[in-house]
Amino acid sequence: MTVHRAADPRDRSDGIGWVSRAIFGDPRLWLDVAATASTPPAGHRVAARYAVVPSVARAKFLLPLASRRVGAASTLAYNALRPPRVRANRLAVGVLAGLGATGLARMPVLTVAVPDRVDPAELLLTEALSGTAGCRLHAAIGIRPPDPHHKPTLQLFDDRGAPRGYAKIGWNDATRAMVVAEAAALRALPRDGGDFPDVPRLERELRWRDLAVTLVAPMPRRVRRLPHPYRPRVAAMLAVARRGGPPAAPRLLAGSPFMADLVARAERAGGPVRAAVAALAARDGTVGLEFGDWHGDWVPWNLGVHRGRLMVWDWENSGPHRPVGFDLAHQGFQSALSLGDRPVPRAAAEMDELLARHGQVCGLDGVRRRLVGDAYLVELWLRTAELAAGGGGWSRRLHPALLELLAERLGPAT
Repeated sequence: MTVHRAADPRDRSDGIGWVSRAIFGDPRLWLDVAATASTPPAGHRVAARYAVVPSVARAKFLLPLASRRVGAASTLAYNALRPPRVRANRLAVGVLAGLGATGLARMPVLTVAVPDRVDPAELLLTEALSGTAGCRLHAAIGIRPPDPHHKPTLQLFDDRGAPRGYAKIGWNDATRAMVVAEAAALRALPRDGGDFPDVPRLERELRWRDLAVTLVAPMPRRVRRLPHPYRPRVAAMLAVARRGGPPAAPRLLAGSPFMADLVARAERAGGPVRAAVAALAARDGTVGLEFGDWHGDWVPWNLGVHRGRLMVWDWENSGPHRPVGFDLAHQGFQSALSLGDRPVPRAAAEMDELLARHGQVCGLDGVRRRLVGDAYLVELWLRTAELAAGGGGWSRRLHPALLELLAERLGPAT
């Protein structure tokens, strides 16, 4: 039997709406957001309660209210990774949670209830994970605006407030593929130290109902934010590209696995991107360059430092056969786009500037820097189109501005 309430957040179109639908999607669940804890209807019992931080309209975080210890841990754990302003806000919320006084901040409460005769592990992922972990788990849940590639992530804690890992959730075709790809990447990454960064340990992967779930071990408690987040760690990027080994011999762009992959994907995507790929091949097909792996989302918010070593997480976009320098291009473009709130043309210009400053270390002269920059933008467009085709919708930041920029950079052939 389905029970609805007017205050059910799953009816909303904002961040708390899509996250609630992805995590609490079963219609048998009763959800309600109110100023204080709600009482479920007859025939239901409370399974979990969360404080909505800081409000429903501006929701950023679902803080578990299982206990004071769990609530405080969910906001204070890994706080050193966050920017100073966010860190201060989290600290304040963590103090309130530790005192059992979140109500003083007038944060709404999300109540989740299950039917009396139904096993909660059948309807709630956190309950299912508790059964396999051998202890009760509680989830702290981040909320971001709806976006093609956003995946809900549950930060898991036990009753003592100790971190027990992360559950990354693929909820549509696009994000399910990303979650599966991260599990495969974490299984295969080298862990030999040197310049290769430290990476989280894969615990397990599973399918639960229609969700793909990758469980990743908790990070070290003392991991810290990079002291200079915009400064590229080129030695580590090269170690990832070369899997901790020596440089690969250069090969021509034409006939490379990378070029074959671009052509095949552009054919599936259709439209002007096919002409962009053809123009890239015609202009730079005879240029030789080094190919290797890339992380695929090398940005300051996916990096930290622990005991003097770089730590890198979120490997769902990693892959082989990419031009060396792709991670450098990605850091320049995405940092400008997301952190600097730059429009696409300006973000690309800042990418070019970063490649010009550091590209020589990656073996990139002027011709190869241009190739890497333009090839990266083609790769990014194809990723955007594939996410849209996988059910994520189009990124308003990139569509159609990125395609228009490719037409400008690769000439009238596009």
